Amino acid sequence: MAPVREMLAGTGMTEQQWRVLRVLDEFGPMDASRLAREAGLMASSLTRIVQSMVADGLVTRETSASDRRRKVIGIASGGRRVLSDNREAALAIAEDLRARLGERDFEQLLDLLEVLAEVGPCSNGSRSVELGNSGRS
Repeated sequence: MAPVREMLAGTGMTEQQWRVLRVLDEFGPMDASRLAREAGLMASSLTRIVQSMVADGLVTRETSASDRRRKVIGIASGGRRVLSDNREAALAIAEDLRARLGERDFEQLLDLLEVLAEVGPCSNGSRSVELGNSGRS
């Protein structure tokens, strides 16, 4: 995470805020429960993070048109600007990691990170992962 921290140093954003923006950029607007799950954050932490991001003009929080009890979080113009300003640096970080690990190990790392995301931050369950068997093509 050190390269990501360096990239974010000039933005005033935290790694968790960056993850929120990246998830919203990849999947589009969503409710807080899904956003917490996709970003690997606890719901209570996400609430605090989103509040500050709304105040900073990075994300929006609006009432769902289909369910007035739900709030939908999306990227605001400030968040789009942060993503755009840092897109090249983020891609360079990923490409550097890919070059250092090699294609096979990089893909395996992505597979394992997906498994970790499925397990979730608060899970006590265990899941065995066969390291030699990558599900990615």
